Parts: sequence; structure tokens; C-alpha cells
Amino acid sequence: MKVEIWSDFACPFCYIGKRNFEAGLKEFGKDVEVEYRSFELDPNAPVSYDQTMDEILAEKYGMTVEKAKSMNDQVSAQAATVGLDYHFDTMIPTNTFDAHRLLQFAKTKGKSEALKETLLHAYFTESKHLGDHETLATLAQTVGLDKAEVLAMLASDAYATDVRDDEQTGAALGIQGVPFFVINEKYGVSGAQPAESFKEVLDKVWKEENPLTMLDGDGDQCCSGGSCNC
Repeated sequence: MKVEIWSDFACPFCYIGKRNFEAGLKEFGKDVEVEYRSFELDPNAPVSYDQTMDEILAEKYGMTVEKAKSMNDQVSAQAATVGLDYHFDTMIPTNTFDAHRLLQFAKTKGKSEALKETLLHAYFTESKHLGDHETLATLAQTVGLDKAEVLAMLASDAYATDVRDDEQTGAALGIQGVPFFVINEKYGVSGAQPAESFKEVLDKVWKEENPLTMLDGDGDQCCSGGSCNC
């Protein structure tokens, strides 16, 4: 079974959804291949802002900064229920395209899942600047990637096509928001659903694709083969 996850590093519900999915996957208890796909909430976002997260949210939705802060506080409280520590007051908003290119590079090294977790934690908890190449390379080094190689990659346009391909595939699937989970290219789950919801859909797909195989026994007997039917 394979689960593809479209998400963005700047999406607070993507990190919450990741935790819920991991909890559901643990309860499911079977081997699942997980692949993280690229999705940018705002491809036109600048690398550097002169506004806080509260101010950006207020401007985007035409509300007061106080209301925006209240909304972000609610998201932080939801994150805390799954063990995540968000700091919107010191978070550094940025363009995530280079972070996604780094994720694509990490896939080629078998480090994408570790990097995904590291970058999400760096953004939401540690207030790291994910648009800064030196920061990205240092974080990549912590999961076993070569820092010099990462810096060289980021200085080029490598893996830009891979990011765009993921985004185009997501658009073709009708994905307009993240997180979005695609199971065996057949079922889609949208949003940071509860852990039990992920377990239920994984169970459903597993049962559909691994039907019970009946073995022939003595058909004339009520009880045979270790089971009874009459």
C-alpha cells in the first residue's frame, strides 16, 4: 500500500495532519510506503516579509490583527493536542519553493521523511527561516545530507521541475488545499483528519485489495476445516 501526501511547510494543519496520520498508521499496523509531494500554498510569497504571521493573516482575510492572533492561538492549541509546539509570534514567513526543492533532493538520498519532519519542526517550533539557503543546508545536514552538496543544489535550479510536476499532478487530481492524502492512487483524504479516520480508510483499502481467499473443504458437512456453518 502506498500513501502520497501533498503538503506545504508553511501549512499549520499539514503538521497536525502528519501527526494524526502517523498515529492512525501505527494503529493500522501494516507496512505502508509513504511519499511526500510538493504543494505551495502561495507560490508568489516573497522570501522575506516585514510583517508578523498575525499581520499577514489579518491582511489576507481583512480582519483585525487581534482577531488573527486569536485564530492562530486556536491553531496552536489544536497542535498542542497532538504534541506539537507552535510559535506564531516568532514564526518567520517565507516562500517555500526552495524547501520543496530540497525535499525532492532528499528523496534521491532516502532522507525525505526525516527531512520533512525536521523542516516542519524548524518552521513551526524553532522559528527557522526556511527561505534561507544556509539554514536549509544546516537543517539538511542534521538528517545526514551533505551540507556542501545541498548548498550547491540550492544555488542552482535543480529539482524545480520535480516540484512543479508534483503541483501539476495534484492539480490534475483536484487538490486545492492541503494536507491531502492519496491512498493507492484510488482514495483521497482531505485535511488533518483524526487518527481513527486514517486508520479506518487504511483498513478499508487493505480489505478491498486483500480479499479473503476461501479454501475448498468438505461441502457436505456442517463443520469442516476447523469452522462450522450450520
